[in-house]
Amino acid sequence: MNDKADETQVSEDDWAAAMNEQAVSEAPAGNTAAPAQIFEQLGGAKQAAVAPQGFDMIMDIPVRLTVELGRTKISIRNLLQLAHGSVVELDGLAGEPMDVLINGTLIAQGEVVVVNDKFGIRLTDIVTPQERMHKLNH
Repeated sequence: MNDKADETQVSEDDWAAAMNEQAVSEAPAGNTAAPAQIFEQLGGAKQAAVAPQGFDMIMDIPVRLTVELGRTKISIRNLLQLAHGSVVELDGLAGEPMDVLINGTLIAQGEVVVVNDKFGIRLTDIVTPQERMHKLNH
């Protein structure tokens, strides 16, 4: 039972420290106190060599990456009339960035490149998680 009380005390101390950090970060701009560094900086030499535990488990999970040139809607009549050499007009404009989707979710935009006779895409804009959430809300 004493161990349970110790765990509760540590937990309450942790919450108190977190609340103090929040109060410091919400203080008026005139306050010059530097915020405490909670997390290590990314990109350190020791972190590059070691992946977080559990992260390795998802590294080999396949996802579908799709690069979308454009879309169009056509009637079944027009679809059945397509033949070799037919041209289908897409809504994408020449020179417009192409959408890069992962499992159907827009994650980036880019431009077409050709390397060794193979098409590729050079990413020009990455969609942030905040932008994805904003698009879901509208």
